[in-house]
Amino acid sequence: MSEIEIPPRPTIRKLQTTAAGCTACHLWKNATQTVFGEGKPTATVMFVGEQPGDQEDRQGEPFVGRAGQLLNAMIRALGMRREDVFIANVLKCRPPGNRDPRPAEAAACRAYLERQVALVNPTLVIAVGRIAAQSLLATETPIAKLRNKVHSFGAQGWPLIVTYHPAYLLRSPGEKRKVWADLLQARQLCTRLERGRPAVGHVS
Repeated sequence: MSEIEIPPRPTIRKLQTTAAGCTACHLWKNATQTVFGEGKPTATVMFVGEQPGDQEDRQGEPFVGRAGQLLNAMIRALGMRREDVFIANVLKCRPPGNRDPRPAEAAACRAYLERQVALVNPTLVIAVGRIAAQSLLATETPIAKLRNKVHSFGAQGWPLIVTYHPAYLLRSPGEKRKVWADLLQARQLCTRLERGRPAVGHVS
């Protein structure tokens, strides 16, 4: 393993180039490529998932395939298009067999994610799925108990809310109504935040 060396005063493009050559954990050895993330560099909303899957590893883009199509529908529920938001993952490389990220792997990638969020500086971060939510919030609290609250992420305390992962919704379509409720609340929260009103505690 090696230490992450992020260039001083990086841009999104420079950070992506640095991540592409990262050897801070062993996952790069089996990955086809890093999946850095994509989207609008000044997005109001930033989605963060857990890790690239097989299709993402091959294509180099986050959230493709059926889960990506459902994420696109979730973005539309916010009144936005995919190109209006920024999408990233906790991990930039796919773990073997699509297994869950290990704590050391998430820790090795965290500097990239924190810098990504800082560069985009979104009004709101949306963590999709249990693993992303627990990793970003450094907690083992079940996702059901993390929903319907406004959390904060990083040194700047970016507002963060939690919802279910699109892949989970494909397996449990009956939960979609909860996600649409989360996204409606997210849209209302973004409006409130952009007007400069504080957002803490429960989403309302």
